[in-house]
Amino acid sequence: MDVDMVGRKRELVKEFSPMLGKSGPFSKYWIGFLIMVILVGLVAFVLQVVKGHEITGMRDNVVWGIYIINFIFFVCLSYSGAFISGILHFFKTPWKNSVSRIVEIITVLSLIIGPIFILLCIGRLDRLHYLFIYPRIQSPITWDIIAILTDLIGCFIYLYLTFIPDFAILRDNSEGTSNWRRKLYKTLAIGYMDTPTQRERLHKITRTMSAMVIVLAIVAYTVLAWIFSLTLQPGWNSTIFAPYFIIAGLYSGVGVIIITMYLIRKYFKLDHYIRKIHFIGAGIVLLIISLLFGYFTFSEYFSRWFSHKIQDINLLDTLFTRYFWEFIFANYIGVLVPIVILFFKKFRTIKSITFAAVIAVLGLWLNRYLIVVPTLETPYLPIQDTRPEYLHYTATWIEWALSFAGVAAFILFFILIMRIVPIIPMSGIIDYEREQKKHTKTITQNR
Repeated sequence: MDVDMVGRKRELVKEFSPMLGKSGPFSKYWIGFLIMVILVGLVAFVLQVVKGHEITGMRDNVVWGIYIINFIFFVCLSYSGAFISGILHFFKTPWKNSVSRIVEIITVLSLIIGPIFILLCIGRLDRLHYLFIYPRIQSPITWDIIAILTDLIGCFIYLYLTFIPDFAILRDNSEGTSNWRRKLYKTLAIGYMDTPTQRERLHKITRTMSAMVIVLAIVAYTVLAWIFSLTLQPGWNSTIFAPYFIIAGLYSGVGVIIITMYLIRKYFKLDHYIRKIHFIGAGIVLLIISLLFGYFTFSEYFSRWFSHKIQDINLLDTLFTRYFWEFIFANYIGVLVPIVILFFKKFRTIKSITFAAVIAVLGLWLNRYLIVVPTLETPYLPIQDTRPEYLHYTATWIEWALSFAGVAAFILFFILIMRIVPIIPMSGIIDYEREQKKHTKTITQNR
């Protein structure tokens, strides 16, 4: 075993140990606040189960509300994370070490939190098992369940594989840590000793899994888009919905990754690992995706406007009247502002790129809202004698409380994972330094 690398591993463990399991007063207050938000969400959930969907804003026409919007948002975030993470590993991107673990954790947590919002849309949770006992192969929802479960299992295995080398490093350098941590690292490392044979085998498996998660991400999100596009509902019945959803997912995914990079860099003082070049690279990717997203959005709305179908005209009238400002923010500010900021080189600072990412994520969430709610408020076959309060949708505090609880749970789980394993892969740093050392040795020998 390389003695220098053993010493280097100890140095890395010592460097990252302050992030593992130790929290200051601010961190404790923040965790307490997140738990409080989750508890309020649990109260709202109990009230919804006891009193039914009557206490939500969902009615006969608008049978889906912000629950399904949050589901689409989180699931698209997970698929984009899986796609980006797979690309980083498969093509061995040089700066993947600084962001790969952030992307991988976002992917798995989004796949866990997102489907929970689907359960909140179900009025009879006691009949949930019927989806598995009596599935209909003709139903896109059945295929969506299969896709989500398959993607969750695949991404979880992929995440675990990338964690194994770090678990082994922490296992071998856990002096002074608590007993439960030593036992946890020993169990999760599953006997990995970082030998050349084990290292090569793990790299091959991880590379294969990275290719698989890319395919799973595309297939799974395509199936989700088909749930909408395979209906006659105006606003959903579109042939470009699948690629449109994939581009939108990447748009939100890159935005959330940039925001997370900024917060982790600022809070944990990781300026030497998460550098400006990473933000510039992610910002350029966000710029390209924003141009594609803007193109798809324009094509979608222009085709409806030009078709002169009465149902499409009614939908556009709803968007331009009742949801005018939401439409402006989602489709103009949410697209054009990031493009303007990221297009000019002098604007590409860390804070401005993060600001552009925030605008992009907010605009994308509103875009999902405009796809779901206004469309359901202008049905293809209107229900006769519908009362106005049953036609229009306004989310109640129950829905908002559960939505914020989902976001809080996502952030809390992210923090807890960072307390167990470093957010910057130590094994990635070791592998990079090992390759640099080998490259330098080769050059020296050639001379």
